[in-house]
Amino acid sequence: MTRVAPPTGRARRSRGGTLTDQLAAATAGLNRDLHAFIAGLPKAELHVHHVGSASPRIVSELAARHPDSKVPTDVEALADYFTFTDFAHFIEVYLSVVDLIRTPEDVRLLTYEVARELARQQVRYAELTITPFSSTRRGIDERAFMDAIEDARKAAEKEFGTVLRWCFDIPGEAGLESAEETARMATDDRLRPEGLVSFGLGGPEIGVPRPQFKPFFDRAIAAGLHSVPHAGETTGPQTVWDALNELRAERIGHGTSSAQDPELLAHLAERRIALEVCPTSNIATRAVTDLDQHPIKEFTRAGVLVTINSDDPPMFGTDLNTEYAVAARLLGLDERGLAELAKNAVEASFMDPADKARLAGEIDTYTTSWLAS
Repeated sequence: MTRVAPPTGRARRSRGGTLTDQLAAATAGLNRDLHAFIAGLPKAELHVHHVGSASPRIVSELAARHPDSKVPTDVEALADYFTFTDFAHFIEVYLSVVDLIRTPEDVRLLTYEVARELARQQVRYAELTITPFSSTRRGIDERAFMDAIEDARKAAEKEFGTVLRWCFDIPGEAGLESAEETARMATDDRLRPEGLVSFGLGGPEIGVPRPQFKPFFDRAIAAGLHSVPHAGETTGPQTVWDALNELRAERIGHGTSSAQDPELLAHLAERRIALEVCPTSNIATRAVTDLDQHPIKEFTRAGVLVTINSDDPPMFGTDLNTEYAVAARLLGLDERGLAELAKNAVEASFMDPADKARLAGEIDTYTTSWLAS
């Protein structure tokens, strides 16, 4: 498996050591064959952010284009810049990178390069979370924004074979104005991009209650979009219940605190409502103390449909292959177990049934061939 750069320049310590140490322990503890299996495993990814997927190379290039930004142009300096003291600091740094996306050309470059990186990891299908309000409020024409992501999507699918679909995401920290604008762009037939499949809610959870966004999710759902809000990442399980009951969530972004509520776990398991689990992200933002304390084990024991995702991979010094390796160590999975984990993402995706069957079949064929070799 391709090794990734350490996530930070400064050592960020927790009970299990630095995040770098924890990732190294999680991935080095697996045999080389399992790493190689993960690297070639066909995958779908359901929780990965557009701007958060900008590689250090792309971030430095964008920072050089816009020298008034405080974001470093030096790739090495970015490792230190992407060191987060807590979730609020992560949001601050994240928004500074968002501020680098100022033109339609920036949008297209970022989108196309994200697809290239996904294809490198054998990701056949990805639902990319995009926050159009963050770009249009900075002056990018909304029609030009939609054209840029669609042009990149079609070019990437043709060149790399990776299918991209969009989740339009309300930035919760920007309040109800951002919700209104995001809902409008998502439901206006003159603007709505062809690749849009779902409607989400991100940003901080503390001080941003989910129920206030109900009218906007109702509009999106009425327009045929799926509901996929973040919930229970940095707050308790009630936030997840609110996402389910008020926003009619079909999947939950993170849902980390769900493990604190057995009734909630039973509900998620019974309804096959998937959790979009992002282990390294949860450690980097300090939503979870360390990898060994991650609740993914409680989720799987309760029968919850778990999918593995990378969230904002370059910012956390990870990638999807590394997240599968972490999951393999935490859950004690072999090749067949990892294949089933990959098929969970296919099941929970918003692909049509024929495409789901095709990708699940590709995973099975790959696994059978690997084990027979």
